[in-house]
Amino acid sequence: MTKGQNSPQYDLEERTLKFAKGAVGFCRRLPKTVIDNEIAKQLTRAATSVGANYIEANEALSKKDFLMRIKLCRKEAKETRYWIRLLELGTSELKFEQEALLQEATELMKIFGSILTKSQ
Repeated sequence: MTKGQNSPQYDLEERTLKFAKGAVGFCRRLPKTVIDNEIAKQLTRAATSVGANYIEANEALSKKDFLMRIKLCRKEAKETRYWIRLLELGTSELKFEQEALLQEATELMKIFGSILTKSQ
């Protein structure tokens, strides 16, 4: 797809994909403890769901369907923030990555909130 009239939509799809890949990579580097493994599973599910629901929103059959999918995007971004914040990490490299993911989840949550406000 080339840049043009659809570029904001395309950019957000790419941004949510990059976010999901970043979360998956982050989870792969977490310490292999029982607790961190469970948190990583939840974090991965929530982070990857943001982009998947956004793609579904773009293919929505109705405005109601679109709004529901965008609400799910916002909800999953918010849930991702919870799981990221729950992790207590010792290494500075992982902490830096944790903060970057937290910031991106927060920004995505705000973006989807704005889309909701403008679409209703």
